[in-house]
Amino acid sequence: MAKAHLLAPLTESVTMKINPEAEAATREENNAALIAALDQTGLSEAESSWELDVINDTEHGRWIATLGADAIAELTYRFVGGRVVLLKTWVEPAYRGKRVATELVARVLDAIRESGKKITIICPFVGEFIDRNPEYADLIDKVRPGSGAYPKHEPAEVGHDEELTAFQRDLA
Repeated sequence: MAKAHLLAPLTESVTMKINPEAEAATREENNAALIAALDQTGLSEAESSWELDVINDTEHGRWIATLGADAIAELTYRFVGGRVVLLKTWVEPAYRGKRVATELVARVLDAIRESGKKITIICPFVGEFIDRNPEYADLIDKVRPGSGAYPKHEPAEVGHDEELTAFQRDLA
C-alpha cells in the first residue's frame, strides 16, 4: 500500500470544499457511524480496503486521506503547548463504514509517535479508537488528556458548563 510522508511538507496543493454549516449538522451522526464501524473492525483490520495516501496539510492543521486526487477524509488538529490536539475526524459519506477513518487515525497516531509528541483528544472517534487499540494509549497527555480521551460507555452526568470548562482547559 502506498503511504505518503505524513510529516513532510506538501509538495502539491490539495483543494477541498468544506461547508461548515452542513458539517456541523452531521457531526454527531458522523461520529456515531464511525464509532459503530469500530465495532466491526479488529486491530488486524486497521487498514481500509482502499489505496489511501495520507497528507499532513500543516498550513490548515489537518491530515487528509486521499484516494487518487480526491480528499475523502480528514483529521483536524492544532498544536497547543507542545502537544497535538486532535479535534475532529470527518469522512466523505460515500466512504463511511469502510474503515477509512480507522486507517487515517492509525497512520496519524503512528506519525505522532515518531515525532515524540503527546496528544490531547477532543474527537470522540479518536478516543474510541485508542480505547479499542490500547497500544496507542501512551500517546495521551496525562495532564491534559482531552474530553474525548476516555470514552464513556454509560450516560455521563456532567453538566454543559462542566463540559465547556473541560474543553477550554484542554485547549489551554
